[in-house]
Amino acid sequence: MENLDNSISSHFPKPRQEIENMNPYIAPLEGRRNLLRLDFNENTIGPSPKVIDAIRSISSKEIATYPEYNGLQQAAANSLNSLNKTHLEPSQIGLFNGVDSAIHAIFHSYGNAKEKFLTTLPTFGYYNPCANMQGMQIIEIPYEARNFSFPLNAIKDSLKKDKPRLLMICNPNNPTGTKTSAKNILELAFLSPRTLIIVDELYEAFLGDSILPIIDFSQTPNIVVLRSLSKISGLAGLRIGFGIGNKEVINRIKRVTGPYDINSFAVKAAFAALKDQEYIDNYVRQVLDARKWIHEKLLTYEIKHHIDSGNYFLIWPKKDSSEIESSLKANGILIRNMKNKPLIEGSLRVSIGTKSQMETFWRAFQKAEGI
Repeated sequence: MENLDNSISSHFPKPRQEIENMNPYIAPLEGRRNLLRLDFNENTIGPSPKVIDAIRSISSKEIATYPEYNGLQQAAANSLNSLNKTHLEPSQIGLFNGVDSAIHAIFHSYGNAKEKFLTTLPTFGYYNPCANMQGMQIIEIPYEARNFSFPLNAIKDSLKKDKPRLLMICNPNNPTGTKTSAKNILELAFLSPRTLIIVDELYEAFLGDSILPIIDFSQTPNIVVLRSLSKISGLAGLRIGFGIGNKEVINRIKRVTGPYDINSFAVKAAFAALKDQEYIDNYVRQVLDARKWIHEKLLTYEIKHHIDSGNYFLIWPKKDSSEIESSLKANGILIRNMKNKPLIEGSLRVSIGTKSQMETFWRAFQKAEGI
């Protein structure tokens, strides 16, 4: 049997060489139910009750037929325009099966083999696998100094020297929380008009410095902004995200996606979530209050940490990070170990929920650390 298995494995259809060589992005998502999930920066209280009501109202006919998206781009545009005082049109908004799908589609439509992809280090782990799939050359510029400052000048130098096809900026950055101003990003776009700059704004609600209020996509068509209903609206399990940009660019990105990528439940939920901004605003306030509370605790107990603009922070325990991770999990709390991550080795990334949830985390952390 072993010889047969070896014979089969040596003759299976070979994928593209880029796929054969790449390391996929793998997130440990199983076994997370019924625990305090502070590991993936999700909404920790769930979606608006209006979302639940909308999903419950879905008919058997809607389930049996392919999803319809009529009006959803307009609803997203209305929501964004109201929040940012912008004038976005539905044609400037692409609908995707989560922002992961949008990222993949951007690389698929704009990233050629041997072209250069510029990004920061460390940042969200899915960018590089998407570049690897296309056979792109990856240039990573580290965040700077002990406070992980945005490497603006180094990125400018790379844009001039390397002329990358794509530049990815996570703002605020995951996992460091590093932010850069919207004006800086516009400056980069004018500096290198042939580079498509993707601005990942999934955590923008906890920052408040979106590029959308100051951008004119007719003047800077080389910027695409990513938004999601996963982090603040609590729809991570339904997968719906938006790509916002020049309508011609969005049109090209959408050409590589499937016709029915977003399911009917996600569509129904998205309409409801976009109509309940009050619920989202309340959740964001709770997170910001909890961020202030946990920051004060970290300062009081002189725990090495880095906390900035997202709904998460980094903490360097005195004990081994894996030991602390295991202890917290035994107490029903999940966090993300940054083991082997450049610049942040030995740290844990902790998502910020409500104040009561952070109190639960802090008690367990104190016990694990012996403080």
